[in-house]
Amino acid sequence: MHLSTRDRRNDVVDFISPPSFLHPPFSIFSSCRLFKLNRTTMLKRKLAVVAIGFLCYVSQAMSFNPRDYSNSENVATCKAYKRLPEPEIVEIAIRYANINPSGERGIIMVHGWPSLWSSWSNQIEEFKNDFHLIVPDLRGFGHSTHSGDPRSSGNMGDMVADLVCVLEHAKVAKAICMGHDWGSQICYEAARMRPDIFTAVIGAVVPYIPTAGPFVPVRQLVSAFPRLTYQLYFDSKLDAAVAELDKDIRRTIRATLRTVDSPPPDAYLRSADSFLDAWSHVDEIPPVPFFSPEEEDYFVERYRFQGFKYTLQFYTTENRHASWELAHKQGNFTIPVPALVVHPLHDPVADWNVAAKLLKTADFVPNLTTKFLEGAHWVHIENPVEFNGIVREWLRNLDEKDSSSKQERDSRMTDEL
Repeated sequence: MHLSTRDRRNDVVDFISPPSFLHPPFSIFSSCRLFKLNRTTMLKRKLAVVAIGFLCYVSQAMSFNPRDYSNSENVATCKAYKRLPEPEIVEIAIRYANINPSGERGIIMVHGWPSLWSSWSNQIEEFKNDFHLIVPDLRGFGHSTHSGDPRSSGNMGDMVADLVCVLEHAKVAKAICMGHDWGSQICYEAARMRPDIFTAVIGAVVPYIPTAGPFVPVRQLVSAFPRLTYQLYFDSKLDAAVAELDKDIRRTIRATLRTVDSPPPDAYLRSADSFLDAWSHVDEIPPVPFFSPEEEDYFVERYRFQGFKYTLQFYTTENRHASWELAHKQGNFTIPVPALVVHPLHDPVADWNVAAKLLKTADFVPNLTTKFLEGAHWVHIENPVEFNGIVREWLRNLDEKDSSSKQERDSRMTDEL
């Protein structure tokens, strides 16, 4: 059984999850609370505990269906630059789930590639009763539209402007920004550019990538990080990449969203000519390990609306360089708000802890907390209980610091009076 003996003083153990033989292909456990068991009666109650854990799993796994949130879906109409073929300002529609709008504090959850808002299912279930959650599909993803120029109209400034637009539409003045993958980088940039709105950052997987130095094209990074080679393909052969990804959307999704226990082939992500060739020996890629059939179907349906074309905006040299140029024009490379980053220990893309040290991330994020967690690239879905626990503890410590700071300010004000 998955049991912890952290609290030996009270002779109890924490029941974290059902035993491994009860783990199905997908797992949504984040809302289940810890069970306290007295060690002396543990063996007698073992079967009962397993049954409770299994029922907890069943209730949680069945509780999240993205379609159940259709009534929470809102659409923000946002101004956006379309830079090619001729510069113009257009309107795009950013769709977002607006959950618990009466919550006192807001969290905006920002997905990466190739995700959707629903990939935050475990975090939505965990935090929906305590926070106002704003969970968008980024421009070009799902049913959120795009300005029509993926090469040069999807830089970090554009993305942050979209988030600000969504928050204004949701009538949220300030929010914590929680991101995964590229969504993490968007959140870091949001806090760098608008710390008056984005008061804290939670980054899953990817560290802050400061732009203080010269611009570095991806081709200069692949020798150190060979599994970034696929990004050369997306950039240099965008149309071919889109055609490959769109040909079989379910296969693309299944190829990308894997776990430690159900990994991709070793050659995956190492080609500059194909994204899926490493899977060519597999007739049918197994289902996404951490999705229910309904969640996987939802992903496929949403991507059928406009395919992957605009989602590749993250990988173009034009958008990357524009993001770097914007930061240099602003002259600010530091994130002044509290930040938490959770690095997975087994991401096939890169060792992000090593990357953070090479990038000197900590020098640009003075109030940074770094945590490590078992799992691969989708760590917040693969190990949601542990990820959510890290986030909740960090938020609690943040609240305590804020409360202490307020008391100190009030005390100084009283002394001055």
